[in-house]
Amino acid sequence: MVKGAVVLLTKYATPAGIRRAGEARIAAWLRNQGCYNAKTIAAKAVAAAHAQRTTLHAQGIGAEIVTALARNVLDLHEQVADIEKRIEARFQEHQHAQILLSMPGFGTLLSAELLSATGGDITSYDSAARLAGVAGLAPVPRDSGRISGNYHRPKRYDRQLLNAFYLAAQSAARYCPQSRTYYQPKRAEGKNHKQAVLSLARRRLNVLWAMLRDGTPYQQPTVLAAQ
Repeated sequence: MVKGAVVLLTKYATPAGIRRAGEARIAAWLRNQGCYNAKTIAAKAVAAAHAQRTTLHAQGIGAEIVTALARNVLDLHEQVADIEKRIEARFQEHQHAQILLSMPGFGTLLSAELLSATGGDITSYDSAARLAGVAGLAPVPRDSGRISGNYHRPKRYDRQLLNAFYLAAQSAARYCPQSRTYYQPKRAEGKNHKQAVLSLARRRLNVLWAMLRDGTPYQQPTVLAAQ
C-alpha cells in the first residue's frame, strides 16, 4: 500500500489532478506500474482529493517537488531490493545457510546478520553459554548487600547478535508451535512480552548452537519422537 501511494505521487501529485483523472483511470495506470492493490489506492486517493478543495498559491511547484521526491523514494526502494538479492545470493553460498534457514524465525536477512556478527562461524564460540554471554542473553548477577538473585543484562554485549536472536524468537513465538508453547507459559508466569521473548531467544540459542556444531538442520519434536 505504501509503495503504491508513492507510485501514485510520481504522476498524480495534486488533488485537482486526481479528481480530473478519476478512480478508474488511476487504478488502470497503477496496475500498469505493477501495483496489485491499485483499486484500493485509487479509491482512497480520489476520496481524499474530493475532500480537499483548497488551492495553494505554490501548489504547482510543490507538486513538482513531491513528484521528484517520490521518484527518489522508488529509486531507493529498488536499490534496497537489489542489495537484499545480493545478500541472499552470497548467503546461500555459506556452508551453514540451509541449517540456519531450517530454524523457525530465521530468514535470509536475519541469518546473514547472525553470520556477520559471529564472523561466519557460530561454533567458534567454545560453548552456547559463551555465545549467549556475547549476545547479551546470559544475565549476570548484580547483588548488593543483603539483596541476592538480582540479574541484569551485561553492560557489554553485541547488539547485532542480540537483535538477530530477539527478532527470530519474536517471529517464532507467533508462527512456530514449539516456540509458542514455551513463550506462553512465560507470559503466564508474569513476564512481559519482551522478557518472554528474551527467555525464548536464550533457549533457541542453545538449540541453534548445537545444530551448527553437529551440522544438522532443525527437526520438529514430533519427527524426532517418531524416529
